[in-house]
Amino acid sequence: MAGLTSLGRSWFGLATAVVLLVTAGDARGQQAQQNPCADEAHRQFDFWVGTWEVTNAQGDVVGTNEISSILGGCALLEEWQSAGPYSGKSLNIYDAANDKWHQTWVDNGGLLLELDGRLVDGSMVMTGRRPGQDGTDVLHRITWKPLEGGDVRQTWDTSADKGQTWTTLFDGRYTPKE
Repeated sequence: MAGLTSLGRSWFGLATAVVLLVTAGDARGQQAQQNPCADEAHRQFDFWVGTWEVTNAQGDVVGTNEISSILGGCALLEEWQSAGPYSGKSLNIYDAANDKWHQTWVDNGGLLLELDGRLVDGSMVMTGRRPGQDGTDVLHRITWKPLEGGDVRQTWDTSADKGQTWTTLFDGRYTPKE
């Protein structure tokens, strides 16, 4: 640096400062990107994560369900297997831009069900619409409620009259599988 003029030393100092600032800013940005889903909102549905034995309201085992946290905690993958041949999967994600949860369910019967919702009084409640067998609009509401002792209750209700009355399609209890 001895041969640099004072103008050259100023430019060299400025360039060094810019490189240091950009590098520090990039490191902070990488830290934020390393775990973009670590906030409390992304953890609201974690009570459902686990391997479960599922029973109906009568206490009969109807299947197993494995819920895994995937993609660095940004999504939950559901893998359902009934006691019979029926199976399905869902992808669940918190959409921070819209402040709501989203579930896309698909199964081996060709059903696609898309739901949106949020945590309400400690329970995850999601709703969505799809045509019924006769072509009329059916509203679906699925609620997951954490219970004392670590179990989870899931109810799936439908309404053909825009939510005026509801019919329960499924009332299940998730118990951790040993």
